[in-house]
Amino acid sequence: MTLVAATKYVSVADMAALLDAGIDVVGENRAQDLEAKHAVYGDAFRWHFIGRLQSNKVKVVNRICELVHSLDTPSVARRLEIPALVQVNLAGEASKGGISPSELPDLLGAGVIGLSTMPPEAGDPEASRPWFHRLKELADIHGLRELSMGTTQDYVVAAEEGATYVRVGSALFRV
Repeated sequence: MTLVAATKYVSVADMAALLDAGIDVVGENRAQDLEAKHAVYGDAFRWHFIGRLQSNKVKVVNRICELVHSLDTPSVARRLEIPALVQVNLAGEASKGGISPSELPDLLGAGVIGLSTMPPEAGDPEASRPWFHRLKELADIHGLRELSMGTTQDYVVAAEEGATYVRVGSALFRV
């Protein structure tokens, strides 16, 4: 399993703490922040894109990143030149990106190596288990091996359910 340090709220200067801690994979949510952080740290990190990706930002992501965790449109899929995980919105939450499970076959193709999901927020990490279990089932049905699921609050449950990537952010910078 790979720990992906989610750096959405991490300043360029504070990224050095991740290097000091031996973290080598970071996930960024915004293309402009990705560019700024990459300009300072370059290949010191392996870069992943974990936010909503717009077609006009794909060139930046192709140039810097090794993996996208949030593929959810055919237009982005056509432009991507790097491996991707299709983001599946299992709970159908309007506030989150991702496709419905029924749309999954439309995005499977060259470059898709797995799936990702963000379950509904809950106080109890166990509440995420059914969502993670369902994503693993979908991946198995479609012969996909990579699963990006779990955040600071529920990464242990995600790991138990087969996550190959977990995104942890706030826990890395707690004082």
